[in-house]
Amino acid sequence: MDTLTKLSPSTKIYVAGHRGLVGSAIWRNLEQCGYTNLVGRTHGELDLTDAIAVREFFDEEQPEAVVLAAAHVGGIMANNTYRADFIYDNLQIQQNVIGESFRHGVKDLLFLGSTCIYPREAEQPLREEALLTAPLEYTNEPYAIAKIAGLKMCESFNLQYGTNYIAVMPTNLYGPNDNFHLENSHVLPAMIRKIYLADRLHQGDWQAVRTDLCKRPVAGEDGTADEQTIISLLSRFGISAGKVSLWGSGRPLREFLWSEDMADASVHILLHTDYRSLCPTDGSPIRNCHVNIGTGKEISIGDLAQLIARTIGFAGTIEWDSTKPDGTMRKLTSVEKLHGLGWKHQVEIEEGVQRLFDWYRTH
Repeated sequence: MDTLTKLSPSTKIYVAGHRGLVGSAIWRNLEQCGYTNLVGRTHGELDLTDAIAVREFFDEEQPEAVVLAAAHVGGIMANNTYRADFIYDNLQIQQNVIGESFRHGVKDLLFLGSTCIYPREAEQPLREEALLTAPLEYTNEPYAIAKIAGLKMCESFNLQYGTNYIAVMPTNLYGPNDNFHLENSHVLPAMIRKIYLADRLHQGDWQAVRTDLCKRPVAGEDGTADEQTIISLLSRFGISAGKVSLWGSGRPLREFLWSEDMADASVHILLHTDYRSLCPTDGSPIRNCHVNIGTGKEISIGDLAQLIARTIGFAGTIEWDSTKPDGTMRKLTSVEKLHGLGWKHQVEIEEGVQRLFDWYRTH
């Protein structure tokens, strides 16, 4: 155990969202660091949008530190379709968890946001100082506004009450426990599943297709349906034998970070960073003290699709549906501040895609 860490191994740490992509990785990382007093609740056990339930949980557990990794998340389609859900649920979750953390004397809190908080046309790579300098990307504006509010809540509690609530903004994440739902998952796991199913259909491997749908039903259908029903169902999502239709032009550039790398960065910041060290020292107003977490590297969505196809062994056709939105054309993060805190990513995209595909097939 590093003696320079702020928290002792027995510190009671509440990880909100401990079953999710990021939260589960943070939980494992904390365990590996020797933390033995971790607390988590599933959504079924604790609805974080319920203020009374959250207060009762804090009354009962009295955590000493909090990682707020719980959020209502999704891709372009989900963000644009369920706009009210994205802003309402995330504001409620943040309000309840951060508010109860303060009321219960929690000194150290890590809030996880997203690099979608930055203006659509912000200069690349995205520096922390670009926050609130221009309009947001319309398709995910409600989610971004909620995350900006959470970041500002942390900042404001620090300034008024001297807490140590640090906000980190990860880039696009992928990894174990990812969501492969065809309607509301993020781009990388969705492409893996679509290309895999198109490949299995092309190979006539109906056992694999049925197994996949039984593990992760689509639109209420599982692998027990007849072949024609399954073919018709998958075609609605651009999946057919030997051919995949993907959203947009394939031209947008994206940065991807392996979730276990994200967890390692998060724990590093939680254990070693004090909010005051992130504040400006030149007398300027204290703002933008959050930290981007990313790789500082990017790949086009088209090249990513080809990488996934090679990883899976898919020799079919990938088509692009330009009638569907691309979202922001480029979203590369500046990671200078992160590197200055002594952390750098380990997993490159080629290795990560292989690891995620392997995880997907075995879970």
